[in-house]
Amino acid sequence: MKIAFHGAARVVTGSKHLLKLNDGTNILLDCGMFQGNPKEADRLNRQFGFTASDVHYLILSHAHIDHCGLIPRLVKEGFKGKIFSSAATFDLAKILMLDSAHIHEQDVKYINKKKAKNEEQLEPIYTTDDVNDALKLFNQVNINEWIKIKDGVEFFYSDAGHIIGANAISLKIQEGQRTIRLAFSGDVGRYNDDILEAPDVFPQCDYLLLESTYGDRLHDSSDFTQKKFLDIITNTCVKKKGKLVIPAFSVGRTQELVYALNRLDVDHCLPDIDFYVDSPLSVEATEVIKAHKELYNSSILEYMKHDPEPFDFKRLHYIKEVEDSKALNDKKEPCVIISASGMADAGRVKHHIKNTIGDSNNTILIVGYCEPNSLGGKLMRGIKNVTIFGEPFEVKAEVQVIGSLSAHGDYNDLEHFVACQDASQVKTLFLVHGEYEVQQHFRDKLLEKGFKNIEIPDLHQEFEI
Repeated sequence: MKIAFHGAARVVTGSKHLLKLNDGTNILLDCGMFQGNPKEADRLNRQFGFTASDVHYLILSHAHIDHCGLIPRLVKEGFKGKIFSSAATFDLAKILMLDSAHIHEQDVKYINKKKAKNEEQLEPIYTTDDVNDALKLFNQVNINEWIKIKDGVEFFYSDAGHIIGANAISLKIQEGQRTIRLAFSGDVGRYNDDILEAPDVFPQCDYLLLESTYGDRLHDSSDFTQKKFLDIITNTCVKKKGKLVIPAFSVGRTQELVYALNRLDVDHCLPDIDFYVDSPLSVEATEVIKAHKELYNSSILEYMKHDPEPFDFKRLHYIKEVEDSKALNDKKEPCVIISASGMADAGRVKHHIKNTIGDSNNTILIVGYCEPNSLGGKLMRGIKNVTIFGEPFEVKAEVQVIGSLSAHGDYNDLEHFVACQDASQVKTLFLVHGEYEVQQHFRDKLLEKGFKNIEIPDLHQEFEI
């Protein structure tokens, strides 16, 4: 049996890990988009590194676009097998992939319009029709039970605590007299999340694919985060009379921010200003998350006994229409705008940053991981001159960062996650979903925990296991 890493190899995004069984069966774990530098991401998203029609099964860990976003492309290129996911992951993946297709179609239309008549026209990575074809191949399965794929192959979903529906994947594969136990963490959440259950234990494995996004850092405590969040709002919107713009992923991060604001409102701490969630996708995602209360932890369920709407409060406005979004740019009063995308490299938030970045009274708040070459990544690194929609801008707005709002666990969370494993039984641990320097740092920590053979795969690298 072989495993090949066709994404999330020494980078965070583009999750695609291909298992090649000795009998010719090919199983793909995730099929996500690369994000970050637009030209490089577009090239990578058009080249899988394998033949789509050769894949027989796809097991999806969760619905973030860097894990599910290329499924329609896979189907477009000839995949006709089964796709497995949890029910919540299916509900979220559906709206995210449809939104992604719409963006691809609009972007290509805009680019082709600017091309000369004799230039080759660009095709979208995939279309809405490709998404609808992909949705027909999904099989929704239960978590915490073994699911048989075929003779000699079964898998088990365990809660990864990252976003609603996110799971780690454990496989048992019989090859001759040998049983191979392989696990893929997907993205690992945090053990003190305000909304979700903590990551669950998972079956002992021989081979482990472990994400490492925050393998070199610790998050602040949630109490510190809540205070810092309120201080930033107060400083920007009350003292400086400016706007606070927060790039946030539509799934997970936006709901965490709204829930944090809800609790501040209940405690009468919020200033008397307007708060906006400006993203049609965020509105839809919030409705999906509200529909899966069975995945909430006991803390928020207890909270909902006296506040049954934790994702709503006075002066919070959910915006879907384009004209209402544009109107925010003309709004002179101080306000808070939460908008997608989380890395600020696409979507409505890019327009809001463009319209606020030149005023020192405004603040741009980064609340999670940003690929270094994305707009959010450049702002995090303190770069003072950026390009937005082809125009140069000097960064005059204040830039703040609260990394502890990330849905990714830090290295303590990741070490906690793998503590259920007998390290002496893990023959190889593969670090994925991380920047190379971070992974090298995290490898040293894992070696101290008793894991012996730790590989950091490069893109398209293949291993015999």
